[in-house]
Amino acid sequence: MSVGVRRVAKGVGDFVIEALGEAVGEFVLSLLACALLGCLVLVAYLAWSFSPRLTIAGAGVLGLLLAHGAWQTFRTSTKGRRRGLATLTAAAFGATAITAIFLLLYGTGCDCW
Repeated sequence: MSVGVRRVAKGVGDFVIEALGEAVGEFVLSLLACALLGCLVLVAYLAWSFSPRLTIAGAGVLGLLLAHGAWQTFRTSTKGRRRGLATLTAAAFGATAITAIFLLLYGTGCDCW
């Protein structure tokens, strides 16, 4: 076998392995997004079946905390440091934003419903 044929065969093999790895990665991420979406729906259903009023009140409090976290994240800070509740709400807002972006990218293709 000549050197050129080996190089082409190695290139094709590397391409197939990379394509297969990407396909498996996409599948795993889509599966995680579907599982996360299912868990969120289950939590909302169980909370609503337990107490609709408490669910609405909890959603309101969560909305206020996330709004405070967004405000803390995007405002121009005079001191440069956050303390206590500001740090907690900013971290909660960041985690929620990352989860929302993940679900937007991978949860939209979830055909499990």
